[in-house]
Parts: sequence; C-alpha cells; structure tokens
Amino acid sequence: MTLELLDKAIRRVPDFPKPGILFYDITGILVNPDALKFVTDQMYEIYKDSKIDAIGAVESRGFIFASPLAERLGIPLVLIRKKGKLPGDTYECSYALEYGSATVEIHKADVQKGQKFLVVDDLIATGGTLAASKNLIEQGGGEVTDFFGVIGLPELNYQKVLSPCKITTLINYSGK
Repeated sequence: MTLELLDKAIRRVPDFPKPGILFYDITGILVNPDALKFVTDQMYEIYKDSKIDAIGAVESRGFIFASPLAERLGIPLVLIRKKGKLPGDTYECSYALEYGSATVEIHKADVQKGQKFLVVDDLIATGGTLAASKNLIEQGGGEVTDFFGVIGLPELNYQKVLSPCKITTLINYSGK
C-alpha cells in the first residue's frame, strides 16, 4: 500500500453535506483492509516513540482510527462526543461550524492532570472541532501535544487555529 493507493480509496462526494462542499469520504478506506492497515501502521510508526499518555478520539470517525492505535501503544482511549451522548459528569465546549454550531463533551473522570494527549480525527479542515477537543482536555488539566488526521485540508488554515501543537496528516487535499 502507498499514499497513491490510499488516495484512490478515499471517495470524493461533491455537494455534500451542502452545495459547494467536496466531501472526502473515508469509508473507502474502511472497506479496504489493506488501506485500513496502511493507515493504522503509519500512525503506529509516527507515534510509537512519542511521549503521549492518552488518545482523544473525536466522534465518530476518529474512534475508528484511534482505537487500534491506543491498543497497540497500550494507552487509554478517551472519547470526545457530541453533547448528550456521555453519561455522568462531563466537560463541554461549544464551537462554530460553517453551517451552525456544535458542542462536544468528554468525561471528567477520563482526563488526568498532566496527561499528554494526541487527538485523532479522520479529517482536519478548519480545526474547530479539534480546538474544542483541546479545550475539553485542558479543562481537565491535560495537555494536547499532537493532532492527527488521515486527511488534511491545509488551505482552510487549520494550522493557525491549532498552533503550536504538532499536526500530522497522511494525505492533503485542496479545501476547494
């Protein structure tokens, strides 16, 4: 498997979820075991010697990529979910989207003071969801050191929003 073959596994869906948006669909990776193994292996190679203590996984596609990595690294997987999906005490953070707003939550008990986190999602666009995820972890006394996305849309300036954390993507596309 190569990045070229990974690129072929990613579906492009024009005008979704609204006109003018080109949606990069990772389900093509999920139905291709070689592509999924390639992504998982690449993530492991990137983070195997890192100093992260936990992985924050963004609902829902981030769960898919973060889970095998957390297991291989032997570290906790902490879910970052849409508001109302987690029972118990949570931290929450609201943020703006292109087409509205959203709120994400994390269990208070899942974040320990001083923990260093990698936050994983399938795609990094404007960085809003990841910035909100960072806020959640910081509310609990944790620190986000790295962000990972299978796909990056750097023309949407997520670097500016997520700086100074390290940002890694496997493949980048134009945000247009």
